[in-house]
Amino acid sequence: MAYKPNFPYTTVLELFKPTYNTVKGVTVKSYEYVDNIYCSFKTYGGTETTSNDQLVIEDTANVETWYRPDITSGSQFKLGTKVYEVMGEPENIDQRNQFLKFKVRGVKGGT
Repeated sequence: MAYKPNFPYTTVLELFKPTYNTVKGVTVKSYEYVDNIYCSFKTYGGTETTSNDQLVIEDTANVETWYRPDITSGSQFKLGTKVYEVMGEPENIDQRNQFLKFKVRGVKGGT
C-alpha cells in the first residue's frame, strides 16, 4: 500500500541547523538559520507524561514535509515565537527521498 501524505503543506517553519564552535577549549553549540520549509504541523494537544508523580503535558507535534537531507535529529524549528527540536531521527518515508516525517518537542528557556 502506498503512503498517503497529509496534504496540504501550508504551515511555514523556519529551519535552523546546529553549528559547533570551540571557545576557550569548550565546544559551544549554536543554531544558524537555513531556510523556510512548508509542512503539515499537527499538535494533537501535546503528549502526557508523568514526572515525579505529577501529570505533565509536553508540547509536542507531528511534522510532515517534503524530503530534505539537511533536516536531522539536531535541527531546530521556529514557529512564531516558539522553538521546537526534533525528537529522534526523521523518517524518510519508504526510502524514496520524497516525504519526511518526524516528531518535535517545544524547547523551554529559549534556544
